[in-house]
Amino acid sequence: MPSISATLLPSPANLPAEASAPRPTILIVALAARALAAAAVRTGYAPLIADGFGDADTRALAVAFHRVSSDAAGGLDPASCRAALAALRRGRAPPVGLVYGSGFEACPEHLTTLAPSLPLLGNVPAVVRALKTPARFAAICARLGISHPAIRQDAAPDAGWLEKQAGAAGGGHIRAVPLGHAPAPGHYLQRRVAGKPISALFLADGQHAMLLFFTAQWSDPVPHAAFRYGGALRPAPLAPTIAAAMTAAVAKLVAASGLVGLNSADFLVREGDFDLLEINPRPGATLDLAPGPVFRWHLAACRGSLPTRPPIFPAAAAAAIVYARQATRLPAAFNWPAWTADRPLAGEYVPAHAPLCTVRAAGRDAMRVHARLRARRERILARAEECATMAGPARNAALSRPTRRGSGARRGPP
Repeated sequence: MPSISATLLPSPANLPAEASAPRPTILIVALAARALAAAAVRTGYAPLIADGFGDADTRALAVAFHRVSSDAAGGLDPASCRAALAALRRGRAPPVGLVYGSGFEACPEHLTTLAPSLPLLGNVPAVVRALKTPARFAAICARLGISHPAIRQDAAPDAGWLEKQAGAAGGGHIRAVPLGHAPAPGHYLQRRVAGKPISALFLADGQHAMLLFFTAQWSDPVPHAAFRYGGALRPAPLAPTIAAAMTAAVAKLVAASGLVGLNSADFLVREGDFDLLEINPRPGATLDLAPGPVFRWHLAACRGSLPTRPPIFPAAAAAAIVYARQATRLPAAFNWPAWTADRPLAGEYVPAHAPLCTVRAAGRDAMRVHARLRARRERILARAEECATMAGPARNAALSRPTRRGSGARRGPP
């Protein structure tokens, strides 16, 4: 099957704008909406955004913006989201639909209540619930013959288990547990298995899957969060046979579950083998590494249509979350490099270990791109620590940085 380059495929964002033809609006709600909003703008849409961070560059992308609050589990509070989305729509022509990102994995039943008169451009609640309920997902994998680490709800019989929060994301909720430990309410145990973390970004139309790319991923551990999400690099070094087997596993899951739109699958890969850890049934952490009209592909896939030819991504790309090493407040004059994103507002309080920003890098050689990314991480941390005003606890909750990141971890206002 012939291929097309994702960097060359034309989209409305690449064509001259007509003053008499305003961009169609679209609602976007997520714990961290910036990557979705940027993809929407590239494809010619005008985003109306509700998210949990309110970063400066997210607001700059938005036609209108509302910050929303978190729920007790660290996801998005449904009532806050409904109020924000109603305010965003007030006095405007109806948007083309609602696109959502992370924040609803633990309460997918609320997705259809957020903007009930608009198309939901993503997976329906039943699909999200089936894939994000640990026991149901394990049963699906067993039925399809896909290797998945064992899970349990009772006490650990040995020390080889991890405790995870059901419906959480990003790794910050995961911890190793000792013999005899029983999971807390809303948590479960999963057998700890060896392997390198690899994620697959794919499109689905309810029956078929189209793999976009694999990424190698890594954690950025701290004592209280040993598995905290760090970043991702495309392409991942995979043997063709393993890549083909992982692609087949994704195809089986799409056919069995009815997934639509952009989704990701997280694996642990060993020599000649792999385990599927989970499916993220919405656009996720590697969206920044998908250039071109990926948002248009997402909308089309939600409506049952995949690209006629698989895209190719000739260059390497990487993105990483930079976490603050100390509590800080950056001055208004702080100069953000172009390779940063998810930038806090001037004067916003950033707690220690909270996400400071995202750094990105691209180029022809994956190893050099990864090295450049690491150097940029250290550079922005050094600059921030040199320029920052050290501060005590935030005096204004509206300018207080959440402590967990949303593109790969749960986030929301404190």
